[in-house]
Amino acid sequence: MVKRILGWLFLGLAMLSAFDVAARADDPPPFVWKDGDRVVLVGDALIERDQKYGYLETIITARNPEKSITFRNLGWSGDTVRGLSRARFGPPAEGWQHLIDHVKALHPTVLIVGYGMADSFDGAAGLPAFVSGLNAFLDAVNGSKPRLMFLSPIAHEDLGRPLPDPSRHNLELARYRDAVKTLAGERHGWFFDLFDSTLSTRDYGIAPLTENGIHLSPFGSWYLATLITRDARRRREQEWNARVTITENGFRTQGILSKTKDSSAATRDHVRFDDTLTQLPPPPAPLGAPKDVVWGDRRSLRITGLDPGSYRLTIDSKEAATARHDVWAKGVSIVQGPDFEQLDALRRAVNEKNDLYFYRWRPQNETYLFGFRKHEQGNNAREIPLFDPLVEAKEKEIARLKQPVPHVFELSRVKE
Repeated sequence: MVKRILGWLFLGLAMLSAFDVAARADDPPPFVWKDGDRVVLVGDALIERDQKYGYLETIITARNPEKSITFRNLGWSGDTVRGLSRARFGPPAEGWQHLIDHVKALHPTVLIVGYGMADSFDGAAGLPAFVSGLNAFLDAVNGSKPRLMFLSPIAHEDLGRPLPDPSRHNLELARYRDAVKTLAGERHGWFFDLFDSTLSTRDYGIAPLTENGIHLSPFGSWYLATLITRDARRRREQEWNARVTITENGFRTQGILSKTKDSSAATRDHVRFDDTLTQLPPPPAPLGAPKDVVWGDRRSLRITGLDPGSYRLTIDSKEAATARHDVWAKGVSIVQGPDFEQLDALRRAVNEKNDLYFYRWRPQNETYLFGFRKHEQGNNAREIPLFDPLVEAKEKEIARLKQPVPHVFELSRVKE
């Protein structure tokens, strides 16, 4: 239990540490998403596998329901800053050109860059080539002058033997992390240190984050997406919280519950109101996460002014939480309800859109479609653009699902 408590503390300290590092005077200000942003993600497996779980895109989308933001994931597992994995059957220069052409065609306003893990296996000797390659890539795609977000490589997680001891590799990863940090400063971009955020989690019972030491699990993807989005906003305070205060004359709401449309008279043991959240809640930790891992008060609902006793909260007549009056006054973490169901539907739509776009830009049988065997399948390549309306339809579904809808909140005293 002590270890678990320390684990929760570490989660909080990791977020505060990220904030402290990010908030130095020589760093960029908080990152602000703009209406119409076109986000392109490039990198190795860290980026490609993000579309498998969709946490980063889902959190950003849910937090900006009033803005139109699109995401295109161009990650490629095992890739280097020179686009080596994208060369297919051609020379290395062909992979580089494919990388540049794909990014430029999308005209990004935000470029999220996540290279370093694959390159790190070249060790210290490969570091100069890594830096020069990353600079060359950024110079080549700078036409639309995107705002730059740099993700460091994660630490190589020690999952025990017979898997390799990652100690020596982590020394190399630290060097590549430092190089990315330096380059981010030179480019006036936003830097996110994922290496330190993943290096010591096992010591605090927050593990594993990966499936094999270097590829994130669902929990690891959720963990880092939460850190990245928190760090980008430079926020220490609660990000999703609500408060209901019961008084002699009724009640008032604050925080995320800020669009109350109708209410009945409140009493000391009952309150009911119709409300629309300003934004959907952040996703809870996925199944398979370490037991009881939560982000403190990030989904907190506080209700004060209640008479002594136990109270049940329902949302659209479905139970969301039950606690005593003194616990409600301190804040209860809400982790279920229709808004979470809507959030889950949003994440599924995000993942489905990413799958469709993946088939669009990187079809599995592209050798037959565009390569040296294309003569064997006739005109099948003409079907690839047919994915465009499918992606567009998913974008419209995402735009609908990110908008909070009204719900009926009711808190009633229950018999003990």
